[in-house]
Amino acid sequence: MTPGIGPALLAMVCFGLGDLIYKRAAAAGIEARHVIMLQAWFFCPLMTLYALARHGIVFELEALWGALAGLVMFFAFYNFSQSLRTGSISTNAPIFRLNFTLTAALAIWLLGESVTTLKVAGLALALIAVWTLTRDAGKSPSAAAAPNYGSLTRVLLATVAAGFGNLLYKIGLLAGSSPETLLTAQALVFTSLATLFVWFTDGHIRPPKAGLRYGAPVGVTQLVAFIALLEGLAVGPASVLIPVAQLGFVFTAVFGWLMFGETLSWRKRGGLLVAVVALVTLAFS
Repeated sequence: MTPGIGPALLAMVCFGLGDLIYKRAAAAGIEARHVIMLQAWFFCPLMTLYALARHGIVFELEALWGALAGLVMFFAFYNFSQSLRTGSISTNAPIFRLNFTLTAALAIWLLGESVTTLKVAGLALALIAVWTLTRDAGKSPSAAAAPNYGSLTRVLLATVAAGFGNLLYKIGLLAGSSPETLLTAQALVFTSLATLFVWFTDGHIRPPKAGLRYGAPVGVTQLVAFIALLEGLAVGPASVLIPVAQLGFVFTAVFGWLMFGETLSWRKRGGLLVAVVALVTLAFS
């Protein structure tokens, strides 16, 4: 079994839960910027306490990779959360979580991770899954509405950003930084950007009280997910573990169907099935 597979599986579950909470918040009318800020307010202090309890925080030069990841991930999560206001979670979450295709390709190209037939096959299947799911993007549950290109554009931008962000974690770990230090640096940058964004947009920092019921749990789920992912990446290959961690979108799509009454067309089902096969293929490559 691939080293680090256990933490990657835990990250998979938590990322899937986080996607559901984003959709809940969007359905409740909570602005994406407020959800992201509240998420960060919980993520940052909890991450700092965890880092201090584990090994302490060492702000060496290598920690800048975590800070850069915070910048990129802010862009990714904001656009993903915003895309859910008008887009379907059973479509957008799979597309967003398939950011691993870019990360895996970059890890093989830039970090010299091994290239195998199974990895190539897995990436090809993942791209087919993205194409299949995108073909259904923007269709309403009750009618064949025109494709929602605004939502699709946002989720695609988020996907590309997250793909690069995931690679930054691995680069920071290879440079010698600890997972705790990288994530603390990320949290400080992410929280600062999220708060400043709300301030400049609203003219004040007064998030709705109703947003706490979403910001708090998503902050905790993302905390556990990122800790688990980086603990796995510290001992295993990014081109395998990040695909496994993104498997949560399959559960998200199914729960979106059960909880929000979203349609799960045969095309979507086929796309999800192809995505699962792609991820399993990569996980055991």
